[in-house]
Amino acid sequence: MSVLISKRQSIAWLSPFLVLLLLFFLVPLLYMLITSFQNSEGFTLKQYESIFTNDYILQGFKNSITLSVISAMIALLITLFAVYAMMKFSEPIREKILILTNLTSNFSGIPLAFAFIVLLGNSGLFTLLFDKWDIEALTSFSLYSWSGLLLIYIYFQLPLSLMLLYPIYDGIQQQWKEAAALLGASSWQFWMKIGLPVMLPGIVGTFSVLFANAMGAYASAYALTSSNYNLVAIRIGSLIKGDIFAQPELASAIAVILAVTMVTAMLISEWSISKTRRKVK
Repeated sequence: MSVLISKRQSIAWLSPFLVLLLLFFLVPLLYMLITSFQNSEGFTLKQYESIFTNDYILQGFKNSITLSVISAMIALLITLFAVYAMMKFSEPIREKILILTNLTSNFSGIPLAFAFIVLLGNSGLFTLLFDKWDIEALTSFSLYSWSGLLLIYIYFQLPLSLMLLYPIYDGIQQQWKEAAALLGASSWQFWMKIGLPVMLPGIVGTFSVLFANAMGAYASAYALTSSNYNLVAIRIGSLIKGDIFAQPELASAIAVILAVTMVTAMLISEWSISKTRRKVK
């Protein structure tokens, strides 16, 4: 009897979560999937045919994947060294850095794009300041180009990467370092032979999360470039709201392909993580 009561209580606690999952994930997902196979004539595959025969849409996927991979790799490389340096501080200082990082991670979207425009736009603070001082560092840089988008993507990837990598570094126990030092291993040898192999599954997982985070980014890119730069997320938005004329069915099909791309990246990540763990063991 007590077991039944506890099960009912668990279901009661889970009910709000299940309702939210149904309304905000499963229903939109099913609607998107069904809509991608429909048009005015009924069931069709024309949306998917047009995606794979339209060079402009394919270019959007290429641009998004390139931007996501490069920004994820750069952010991951920076935070690998940043977290290593962070571990040298005391626990209270690390906690304050994590709090600041958590706050920074919420600064994204349109406010982030506006902040960069204020600082590095055509009439931005640093642009005018460097021009007045005859410093040519920003002469060839344009915030509204691919390099500007890459800079913004790296910026909002850094806090997420740091928060994901911190527990991985924290899992490297001090006893391992002491044991390696007693056996005559240098710090470099410890990280090459022990530290990085142990951390590698987490690093691969972090990269996959950063990749998915960048692929789905919309607000910052749209606020910065509007529809002037061809990205998948921007194409979906323009087709739904109808910059020329609305095509929600084609937008749903592109969104399905985008979801498949992100899930494929996650599956490859899981495969590489499991393979790496087997090698470490």
